[in-house]
Amino acid sequence: MTFDLILKGGTLATAEGAFAADLAVRGGRIAAIGHDLGDARETVDAAGRIVTPGGVDPHCHVEQLSASGLVNADTFASATGSAAIGGTTTVIPFAAQHVGMSLKTVVEDYHGLAEGKCAVDYAFHMILTDPRPEVIAEELPPLIASGHSSLKCFLTYDRLRVGDEQFLDVLAAARRHGAMVMVHAENHGLIAWIGKRLIAGGHARPAFHVTSHPRAGEAEAIGRAIALAAFVDQPLMIYHVSTREGVDVVRRARGQGVKVFAETCTQYLALTAKDLDRPGVEGAMWMCSPPLRDPDDQDALWQGLMDGTLQLVSSDHAPYRMDESGKLNMGEAPTFKQIANGMPGLEMRLPVLFDLMVSGGRATLADFVRLTATAPAQLYGLHPKKGSLMPGADADLVLWDPERTVEVTHETPHDNAGYTPFAGRTLKGWPERVYLRGTLVAADGGLVAEGGGRFLPRAAGEAAKPTGRRAPELDPARNFGAVID
Repeated sequence: MTFDLILKGGTLATAEGAFAADLAVRGGRIAAIGHDLGDARETVDAAGRIVTPGGVDPHCHVEQLSASGLVNADTFASATGSAAIGGTTTVIPFAAQHVGMSLKTVVEDYHGLAEGKCAVDYAFHMILTDPRPEVIAEELPPLIASGHSSLKCFLTYDRLRVGDEQFLDVLAAARRHGAMVMVHAENHGLIAWIGKRLIAGGHARPAFHVTSHPRAGEAEAIGRAIALAAFVDQPLMIYHVSTREGVDVVRRARGQGVKVFAETCTQYLALTAKDLDRPGVEGAMWMCSPPLRDPDDQDALWQGLMDGTLQLVSSDHAPYRMDESGKLNMGEAPTFKQIANGMPGLEMRLPVLFDLMVSGGRATLADFVRLTATAPAQLYGLHPKKGSLMPGADADLVLWDPERTVEVTHETPHDNAGYTPFAGRTLKGWPERVYLRGTLVAADGGLVAEGGGRFLPRAAGEAAKPTGRRAPELDPARNFGAVID
């Protein structure tokens, strides 16, 4: 029987290891792996190339309205087009609720923005900033049942944060209905307190953004979020861990059997706080929250990724242009408190990580695939359809030239941010051809096909299942477990 496509003579890389084999595609799925597979309508010579699953980026902000009223620079078309060029074939951006909004309406609106526009497949997380009783009881359950099986809360930011009691409401609801909860964990009081004093003292440049987010605030908030989740026995994902102390808190909790997962992001592995220390407002290009940290923190993050404390690396793509439409919307000389936080990174995530991990010797090909494709697919209910090279999986494939070097400039990415924080780096290893369900979507640094991405409804999967070990006070045998059931 003839296949649609065969990638012949390459090295196939999975989360378990790498091996020489051919890969055949039929009907949008991987049909066979082996040698001498037969005929195909198209055969691509993959000799000297590495074939990986398409990347899965489970943390990116696309066409998202901020609490201050800004919409970030990317549309779903531009963001997912750039994702495809960089080797990412599945994204999970956010449907972001703000105070007073109907969560149901928010999700419908984001679907309207994305439908028919995406170059890659997509799902949605829900952001909850106003978990009113009617939202929790009436809107959330059917949204989870319809495939929106993950939701995010913030423990900081004036217009976004939920208090501990509200967070417990969200955790308990997620436990009842089988959803994963993610959290931005920083101590709001510390950030607000020191930020006001820095500004009052005249320390307003972007470099002081780092000082305004104390590392102790990350560790405290991570520990508090874990304690609340463990109390009701709800699995939890900690977003964008940036400090050694944060890694240590997660490692300790996992060692105690708490079902907590954690990620870091490309920028925390590749950039440091020194990148913000530039003249004028130039450092705003490197402002994100939590902020970039120090080389010692990078070492701790790498160790956490290698020993399993941290499960994956996302982009946290949050593109704001360096003009009045984005980071400089409050004028040409804003304080760090007035600058939109976030940086672009969706397209550059895989090339930067391939260079750091594979070409740079920090990790193996298997680690690269695990952290950028397989683990995020597993944790967010997309595996084995996504993130794997196995018969029956979607034929989302990236053909890498491991020897190609590219000097990154602000013009290299194809998103709408107008810059990249990774400009000036020379990367070794580059995605040459990218396939979505067997269809070529990007090649040689350009987009080939647009609008073919599909929505992926998801059940939460094994990661979101409770452990059965709630706080002793909630022991069902004592009739107190019903308070959260």
